[in-house]
Order: sequence, then structure tokens, then C-alpha cells
Amino acid sequence: MLAVLILVVTVALVIWRPGGYAEAWFALAGAALALVTGVVHVSDLPTLWNATWNATLTLVALIALSLLLDAAGLFRWAALHVARWGGGSGRRLLALLVVFTAVVAAVFANDGGVLILTPIVLELASALKLDRAATVAFALAVGFVVDAASLPLPISNLTNIIAADHFGWNFAEYVRVMLPVNLAVVVACLVTLLLVYGRTLPKRYDLGELPTPGDAVRSWGVFRAGWVALGALLVGVFTAERLGVPLSAVVGACAAGVALVAARSRAVQTWAVLRRAPWGVVVFSLGMYAVVYGLRGAGVTGLYGDWMAAQAEHGRLAAVLAPGLSVAALSAGLNNLPALLTALLGLDHIQSASRDLLGYAALVGADIGPKLTPIGSLATLLWLHILRGRDVEVGWGEYLKAGLILTPPVLLVGLLTLWLVY
Repeated sequence: MLAVLILVVTVALVIWRPGGYAEAWFALAGAALALVTGVVHVSDLPTLWNATWNATLTLVALIALSLLLDAAGLFRWAALHVARWGGGSGRRLLALLVVFTAVVAAVFANDGGVLILTPIVLELASALKLDRAATVAFALAVGFVVDAASLPLPISNLTNIIAADHFGWNFAEYVRVMLPVNLAVVVACLVTLLLVYGRTLPKRYDLGELPTPGDAVRSWGVFRAGWVALGALLVGVFTAERLGVPLSAVVGACAAGVALVAARSRAVQTWAVLRRAPWGVVVFSLGMYAVVYGLRGAGVTGLYGDWMAAQAEHGRLAAVLAPGLSVAALSAGLNNLPALLTALLGLDHIQSASRDLLGYAALVGADIGPKLTPIGSLATLLWLHILRGRDVEVGWGEYLKAGLILTPPVLLVGLLTLWLVY
């Protein structure tokens, strides 16, 4: 009960952030409490560090790279092209934004995607003089897809990197399983968003209101370096394992290369941009893992793992739905990182042919399930904070209504696709 209480209190503090302190401080406090009370032992710390360092440093490097490219204008340039390809049709623009968001989330992770794309979409809505309903619809499309469609690559979400490291999934095998799942999820997102928000979208918008894409670029040198870095990144993530190079080293090298080019540009304030990178995520993930690790010592994760393994004995469909739906529910109520970590620790001792399938299903639940509630993922909380800062207030009630309508069909499509392709 003490381990569970520490987890619940820590998650509550992370979500509410009393005093406006960063999430990392509350995760660290929870870890310290777990150590002081003996729920977690000092001898466990090396295990916790080995499980989280690569994932968190990879995420920090990805977001640093995305912030540098955003400062150079690359994403605004791309978004303006997307708006022009919409041809003045509100529905076509929504469809293109969904695809664009899915691509950005795949390469730059969900947190990087929400940081970059939410302000850009709000700027587009302002330039096109859209009303509040249409603005919220486009913003919600970005905020929903950036999490739900963050499945295709291990680098697309912190949860993906942690799960891949935990199970030892190689990059190619992961992509073989999750890319088709993600494609089905993107289609499901698009269909669901159009069904729910189609009537609120403008039938037509004036292309003449849009700035020229080239005007959005602030540094052509960093812009070009960004495309080179993206190519190197995609090659590097597929070859790193064969060379024994950590994923964080590959992503870090790409970010460092762009940072060196940016440092020579007067248009990009490199050090100011790098200071905005979420360095605290290293402390946050380590702290949360320590708190959840306490559940393992208390036997909670073992019971959860036994339950998932028992469900798997009823067939592959049960092996997908049991972890997928349960982790989705835990993510909606507790936040997706502790929810996934609980499942991973529960599956540690499972000796079953279905173990990897159970892990993939848990990951689908951890990436899509959080969209049910505003507290499900840090990306959603960040999205709400960005909207509030731009005077677009979306209350928790309004979000809950949208989340409860959009999430279940998309989650089921993702899980059923996994059942079909695995």
C-alpha cells in the first residue's frame, strides 16, 4: 500500500504542479521518498539508470534538434506549403495536417511535435481568420495525432524507446510490427476527426491570406543543414544497433551538427534555443521509474504480469486486448509513463511466447490511451498550456468530451491492426 500511495501522490503532484515547479522536481521527490521508506533500495539505482538513460537522452536530443529547426523556420515553411496544398478546402487542410503531424511526431517525437506544431497551427488559424470552433478543431487534430500516431519508430515517443530497450527489440523488427499499426491509426484519426469536427471546419479559406513559405525561413544555412541531419538521422537509427552505437549518440550527433551550423547564424540564438530543451526529462523519467519500481518490490507488478499472461492463454486477440486496454485505462488515470513502466516490470518474469506481443499491445495502449483525459500524457498537458498562452482556452470538460469520443475507436483500430499484423 505504501508503494501504491507514493505512486499516486507523485503522479498527482506531477499533474497539478503546485507552485508551478517543473514535473521533474516532483518525480525526484517521489523517488527520494521511495528510497527513504525502503520501497526502493540504493542498490536498485544502477538498474534504474541503465533502463532510462538512453531513452531520455534520445528524447532531449530530438527535441533540441526540433527546436533548432523551428527557430530556423523549417516547420513554418512546411506548414505553409501544407496549407497551400489544401487548395482552400477546410476538410482537405485537416487531412493534410493530420498526415503532417504524424510525420513530424514520427521523427521528432510526440513532445517535440506538440511543442513545435501547436503554435504554428494557431498562427495559421489566425492568418486565415478562423473562428474559435474551427481553430480548436485544427489544434485538437494536432494535439490528438501527435500522441496517438507516435507509434512507428522507437524514437517517436519516450515510451517507445523505453519499451524497445526493455525488450531488446531491434529497430527493423520494431518498425515491421508498428509501422502498419501506425498507418491504420492515422487513417482512423483522420476519419474520426472528420466525422466529429467536419461541420465546424470552414468550407473554404482564402489562400491569399497565407504568407509566402520562403518568408518563414530565418536561416537558410540551418534550414539546409536540417535536411542533411534528417537524412543522417534516418540512416543512423537503422544502423546504430549493428555498430553497437546507442540511439542517443546518433540523435545527439545530428543535433550537435545542426547546433554548430546554427551557432554561425545570426538569425538563430543557438544557446537560448538549447536552454529550452527539456533537460529535466532525464530526472523525470528516472524518478518516475524509481517510484514505479517500488511496485515491483511490493509484488503489484508481478500480479499484473501474471494476469496479462493468463489472458494470453485465451488466444492472440486476448493477448492484445488485455494489456492494450488495461494500460490505456491506467494511462488515462495515472499518466502513460508510469502506466507503461508498470506493465513492463510486470512482464519481466513472464516466460511466454506471447511476451513480445503483450509488450507491443501495452505500448499501443500507452501511446493512444492517454488521449482519453487531459492528464494522460505530458504532451497533452503541454498542449493545453500552449493554447492557454495563446488565449485559446480549452477546459478539461471540453477536452474530456472530445477525448472520450475520439480515443476509443482509434485505440481499437490500433489494437486490432496489431492483432492482424503480428
